[in-house]
Amino acid sequence: MRIRTFIATGLVALSGFVATTMAQAAGDAETAVTIKGAGTGDPYGTVKSPKPNKCADDRLVKIYKEKGGEQGGGDDQYTGVSDSTSFSNGKYRWFVGQPNLDGKHYARAPKVPGCAADNSKTIDL
Repeated sequence: MRIRTFIATGLVALSGFVATTMAQAAGDAETAVTIKGAGTGDPYGTVKSPKPNKCADDRLVKIYKEKGGEQGGGDDQYTGVSDSTSFSNGKYRWFVGQPNLDGKHYARAPKVPGCAADNSKTIDL
């Protein structure tokens, strides 16, 4: 009987933790980051969000070099290249200048309070 009580208590605690984590994640506004400039070595793009003043305006965007054939996996390399968005022609745009990057890269808008993180698609610069 004690084991059943112990297991039931553990399951209740775990379900409460999962529900709290999901509720916190659900409160973050979506973010969408794009990347363009394939073949040029000079990436640029936009950041969109349903809460643009909080999640798109002056949002940091970092450029990562993809390693291993797909994003993630812990071996992707931050290039040291980044920019913050500014509002221009109706969009929140970022442009890193002319770093002359080569290989497969993607843009990442890291999580900020109230706003979800997002990665762009990968392009070959």
